[in-house]
Amino acid sequence: MGNTRHCIEGIQLSDFDSLKLLYVSTSKYEGDWQSIMHSHPFSELFYVVRGNGLFVAEDTELPVCENDLVVINPNVQHTEKSMHTTPLEYIVLGIEGLSFSFEHIAAAQEGVFIQTAFGDVYKYNTRRSNIYAYLNIMLEEIAKKKENYEAVCQNLLEVIIICLLRNNNLSIIQSGNELLNRECTRIQNYMDANYSENITLDTLASLSHMNKYYMAHAFTKYIGVSPITYLLRKRIQEGKSLLESTTYSISQISTALGFSSQSYFAQTFKKATGKTPNQYRNECKPKMADNVVEEEPKKEPDPP
Repeated sequence: MGNTRHCIEGIQLSDFDSLKLLYVSTSKYEGDWQSIMHSHPFSELFYVVRGNGLFVAEDTELPVCENDLVVINPNVQHTEKSMHTTPLEYIVLGIEGLSFSFEHIAAAQEGVFIQTAFGDVYKYNTRRSNIYAYLNIMLEEIAKKKENYEAVCQNLLEVIIICLLRNNNLSIIQSGNELLNRECTRIQNYMDANYSENITLDTLASLSHMNKYYMAHAFTKYIGVSPITYLLRKRIQEGKSLLESTTYSISQISTALGFSSQSYFAQTFKKATGKTPNQYRNECKPKMADNVVEEEPKKEPDPP
């Protein structure tokens, strides 16, 4: 009997420390929807299961067909178009904490590489790899949702990324978290400067070019509170300052802060502070008086 043992040395995959599978989606074009140009602050893998169409990146169109894989770096405007006769069917992975370098692709002379103003895109055919098999196992895990299926999907993602790095001279250059944190900071700064305006999740999503639900999740994770909670806290903070330092009416202050009504401002203020705006202002009056420095009376000169 032959017996062969392969010893596996311990390895450190430090590049994968911040890697996170955000979602797995499957789509089949049936003529009832039209995708629009969009971007994400994270990377995507777009795998064509069957069919033919075009993958559009910025102003460039790439023909795609069965077994094609498109690697999309963060912040690239993209969409897809399907042929009606052979409709596209595809799987998409959203991946946080990952951005690729394609500097060695030209030497490999395999696939198609596109540079855009906001990021890079690479397409190649995976018919000689096991990527589709791993994607099917991932979809099966998600469908059955057995214990720890999320961990299985995360590990399968790492296997897929290793296949990409191994077969196509790709390399990881930076964490997508840096881009995501920058977007969240931009949203935070926007609310700090424009808190008095009518700001909605749609407003912030448009500002950051993110899906509004993902944007809200990312902001909450990075800042610690949801965008709406942050906005209300900012308005209450500014409201306290106005109550302490001005004689504006409660109605004027609620309007200046961007509240839709005086009653909504009063309700929100009391929930945050435990006091109504009038109670808060009245309690501040003695403190304000204590801070007033009275001038000493001028001393009359002594008579000659």
